[in-house]
Order: sequence, then structure tokens, then C-alpha cells
Amino acid sequence: MEDQMKPNREGPSKMAESIAMQRFAESSKDEDERICYDPYAIHFINPEIVEFGIKHPEEAKAKIEAMENQLPGLSSSIIARVRYFDDIVKESIGDGLQQLVILGAGYDTRSYRIEGLDEKVKVFEVDHPNTQNFKKEKIIEIFRSLPDHVTYVPIDFETQKLGQMLFENGYNESLKTLFIMEGLIMYIPPEAVDETLNFIVNKSGKDSQIIFDYYPESVVDGTTALAVGQNIRNFLIQMGEPLQFGIKEGTIGKFLSSYGFSKINDVTSTDYKKAYFNGKNKNRDVCDLLYFAQAVVE
Repeated sequence: MEDQMKPNREGPSKMAESIAMQRFAESSKDEDERICYDPYAIHFINPEIVEFGIKHPEEAKAKIEAMENQLPGLSSSIIARVRYFDDIVKESIGDGLQQLVILGAGYDTRSYRIEGLDEKVKVFEVDHPNTQNFKKEKIIEIFRSLPDHVTYVPIDFETQKLGQMLFENGYNESLKTLFIMEGLIMYIPPEAVDETLNFIVNKSGKDSQIIFDYYPESVVDGTTALAVGQNIRNFLIQMGEPLQFGIKEGTIGKFLSSYGFSKINDVTSTDYKKAYFNGKNKNRDVCDLLYFAQAVVE
């Protein structure tokens, strides 16, 4: 839910800050307990929120518990998403990745914290200008300048064409590319999803990949029988960033193969709980409604 390229006329994405807060909280845990690590997440959080947590730990804990009761397991699923996507990026670098395109980049910090990206891979961060401009200010504060290996592509995803904006900023369609859509496709309309997937299949090099997360269609349209699904939907409506696109459960293979993708991997909550939530984390709940998908362009 990080990082919408949908219009946000009033300023940076509130959801991007919310996800940064979760990465910060996880990163604050001991090394043998945390699922993911992001040393830069704190820079994208309102200092007043951090200060409140330090000065009023019990109240902050109560707020976190209330959110967990409303959206059980979702926070842990989001943390698993960060880790899983990190692992895919690292694996892709080892396999000869040449370009990384982060769609709806929000406050994603992979460009700055994953070893090897600055040496081998051209990175494109694509996002709505309101969120992106704020992020660039923070990156300059952290590193004193914007990194040479990152190209920032501002886009209003509902009114501008992804391909045009990428090509204007130096994207090379012949290179092996990884497209990350973390917390994105559920927030953009079906026609934008269709355009994006068609672009990736037709305008990227052999063995390029996509990775994204999604909710079942029933969560998006409100027909889910699960209370947590209704709560997720209503919470996002209240946040002003409502869900717009879902995929019917059990159909991800058919959905992606219709575009021409292959080697499709549907990662369920059971899969990522087994992979990451062991030892001290074995009793952490995850949300059954958040799936990850990975596929290859041949």
C-alpha cells in the first residue's frame, strides 16, 4: 500500500508514510527478530509521530494494538512483502539485472540500501510528483545529493502514459529489467493496470520480471465475507486512497498468462509465513488476503 501513482493533490501520500512507519518499527527490533531492515525509513516519518512514540510509549502501543485488532495480520504481511521484494531484488542483481523500475515508488528505499544497485543497475523511480518531490528533498537531506544511478520519473498515472514518461527519461527496452509494483495495482484503475502490464511484456528485455502484491477482487468490490477484508476496504476509503483493482482468487496464473507472462509464482500468506515467521516470530499473525505475484517476460 506504499505508494500510489494515483493523483494526490493535497501533498505526499499518507499511505507512503504509514508504510515507512511500519518499516521503521520493524527495523528497530533486534537483528535476530526483525524481518526486514530499512535504516532510512525514519526520515520519511513526521518527527512529531516519532517523538510521541518516545514520550508516550503506552499510548503508542495502544494505538498499534487497536490497528492490529481492526486489521489483524496486515502489518506483518506488509513487512513480509518488504522482505520478499528485497530478496527478489538481491537475487536479480546476482542474475545480471540491468534495469530496475519501481512503479509507485513512494518512500521505497531499495535504491539506496541494497548493495549492488548503485554499481550495476540503472534505477527508475516512478511516482506522482507530490510524493516524489518530498522524497527527493529527504534523499538530499540524507545523502547531501541525489544519487547518479537513480532517475526520478514524475507521473500522474491516471492521466499520463507510463511508456512515454519512461522513454523520455532514458529507459532502454532491450535490457533485462525488474519491475516492482509494491502496494500499487490495487490503487489504480483496471485500464491503468492493463496498460502497465502490456507495456512491461512488450517493452522490456528477455527474462525481465515483474513482482507485485494484490488483494482478491472480493475485497475491492466489498463482497468478501471476511471481516478483515471489509475493514481493509473501509479503512482505505477513510484514508482517501480507496482500492480500485483486485484479482479473483485462484486466477492469477490465467490473468498473467493472458498478457504473455510465464513462470508465474503466486505467493500466499501461508508461503511467506513459513519463509519468514520462525523463531521469535512464529506466533505473529499474517493477513490471508494479501498475495504476492512474480512472473517472467520471455
